[in-house]
Formats: sequence, C-alpha cells, structure tokens
Amino acid sequence: MNKQTINYKQILPGIILAISFVFITNPVMSQEEIKWYSFEEALERSKEDPKHIFIDVYTDWCGWCKKMDASTFADPVIVELMNKYFYAVKLDAEQKDTIYFMEKAFVNPEPEKRRFSHQMAQALLKGKMSYPSFVFLNDKNEWLTVVNGYVKSVDMEPVLTYFGEYLYASKTWEQFKATFVSKLTGAGN
Repeated sequence: MNKQTINYKQILPGIILAISFVFITNPVMSQEEIKWYSFEEALERSKEDPKHIFIDVYTDWCGWCKKMDASTFADPVIVELMNKYFYAVKLDAEQKDTIYFMEKAFVNPEPEKRRFSHQMAQALLKGKMSYPSFVFLNDKNEWLTVVNGYVKSVDMEPVLTYFGEYLYASKTWEQFKATFVSKLTGAGN
C-alpha cells in the first residue's frame, strides 16, 4: 500500500472556497432575517422614518405561530418585503410588561395567570383572540386590518405588498389581486 501525505496548505484554499460557495449560494444559509422590533421601538422608528407597522401577535404555546416563524417568516421574499416596507413587531399576547401607546398604558391585568391576554393584544385584535394574528398599522399608527391564522408565503406576499406599497389607498383588494404577480417560485410554503 502506497502512503501519500496530504499537503493541507495546498488544499486548504480550495476547501475554504468550496465552503464559502455553499454559504453564498444556499439561500437558507445566507438569507437575511426579518428585523423584529419591540412595539415601542417600532413606534419610535416610525416617528423618524414613517413606515407601516406589522404586528405578529403570538403566544409561546401556539404551534402555528412557531410554524410561521419556521416557514413563512423565513422565506426570502417575505423577509425582503417585511424589512423594506414595515417595522415588524413580535407581540406576545400574554406578556407581563406594560406597553404605552397613544398616551395610554396597556397591561396584562392578570400577569400571574396562564393564558391571560394582554390589553394591547385585546385592543389590536378587537377582542377576537386568535393566534397567530397579524395586525397592520399605517404610517400614522392607525389600525388598518388584522389577518388571522397561519398564512403561507404565497398568501402572505400579496398582503404585504398591498399594504406595504400603500395600494389599499387606491385599489380594492380584488383589483389588486387581479393584477398581482408573485416573486415566489412554486406554490410557497
């Protein structure tokens, strides 16, 4: 048997190049993530640079909320739209912290009880507590709409575009959907 020695100095650059290529060309490994803000951070940023606010109202025990994080919110097209058009907020519907909005304090009235919802979540969802739910505020922090339940990328993309590009001000949803062209390939997740 002929033993050959490996010269690592010669093959190391090739290995590094190959690994770099995998990270650059694999969208799952190289993609950006949605920039999530606290509710207060989003309001402050919106004062300086007005944008819509997207609020993901979730709970820690919600399986569909976790699926949204792993699929729809990880999709590169959704990430791009969210970061371009929105200040994205993750709002735990059962959080214990006080939130100040429109000169009013919102609290969880029973913070020690399990599955007791925060007043901010109740206000944003208009008392219809369902998780996950997605609330859209315009750039003046006015409530536009809420979308309830798990939403696939292929269904979320037009909603984000419709609100993000202010098309709701000039077109009905039906008019918009009739001409919308998706950037997603395939059926989405």
